Amino acid sequence: MAGNTETIPTEVLWGGGQSPFSVTYGKMMMWFFLVSDALTFGGLLTAYGFSRATSEDAWPIGEQVFRALPGLEGQYPLIYVALMTFILIVSSVTMVLAVEAGHRNDKAGVLKWLGATIVGGFFFLGSQAWEWSHFIHGSGGGFQLAKEVTVTADNGEAFTLPKGELVFMDHHFGDAAAALADGDPNAVLHAEGDHISITQFGDHAHTAELHSLTINKYVENEQEVSGAEAVKLWNARSDVYAFGANLEDSEYAAQQTYANFFFFITGFHGFHVFSGVVINIIIFLMALNGVFEHRGHYEMVEKTGLYWHFVDLVWVFVFTFFYLI
Repeated sequence: MAGNTETIPTEVLWGGGQSPFSVTYGKMMMWFFLVSDALTFGGLLTAYGFSRATSEDAWPIGEQVFRALPGLEGQYPLIYVALMTFILIVSSVTMVLAVEAGHRNDKAGVLKWLGATIVGGFFFLGSQAWEWSHFIHGSGGGFQLAKEVTVTADNGEAFTLPKGELVFMDHHFGDAAAALADGDPNAVLHAEGDHISITQFGDHAHTAELHSLTINKYVENEQEVSGAEAVKLWNARSDVYAFGANLEDSEYAAQQTYANFFFFITGFHGFHVFSGVVINIIIFLMALNGVFEHRGHYEMVEKTGLYWHFVDLVWVFVFTFFYLI
């Protein structure tokens, strides 16, 4: 048997002085960072999922919260966030093309596709700021019932809402609803026909019409009440009223956990996108000035691409957890 042993050629053996996996030190360190960052995001999303699974309160459904399509706010749920997700995914494609151009030492190609990636990143960041703004300002406000109340829905079905039930406005009210919720004596609510009007007198007099209140807004089968029935609900409200969301109050759920997780996780991801855009701009300027041509390779573009792909992949999970489930 010993005589049949083949000798491994010297050039195949690893003798040190270089990576055994033909991976440079820089790319290896980037992979180490991405693995550790993936564990961080994984822990955050796991905590969010556990909190949602163990919550005894109603949990918001994304399609009822996120309706911020510019010019058509309140309509076409999730369309805008789907668009920003699509743009981010496309930016990952343009990054692949930039890396491929770098492998060919094609400076013009790197600049073109890296520039497109930067534009996509800026679009996503602006879109996320838009989503945050609407999330913070709210969709009309919400309150909890201080006592059990029976109302008749617009479809004629009578149902009883227990004490503590969440009731949500389905349109923006602005300062008028907030003034009414705060007990402003100059704010008046009355029902007339098929809508409710909230009128706030004073220096900024205006009327906001509420066509209906949405009950159990965050379940699949929505029920709406209007007119005197909506007034009955409003009169049965507690002092707990939230308009929009911040770190203390939230109109979207009885518990504050949902808003806290949303701000932290999407903000953490947004910081990663911002960092990626800044890095891409630096790499773009280096390529423009011929730094990589002087080095003879575009490996920095490839390392930046790894980070950008990671950011895109993480968003797929964040998008699924907060917007789709």
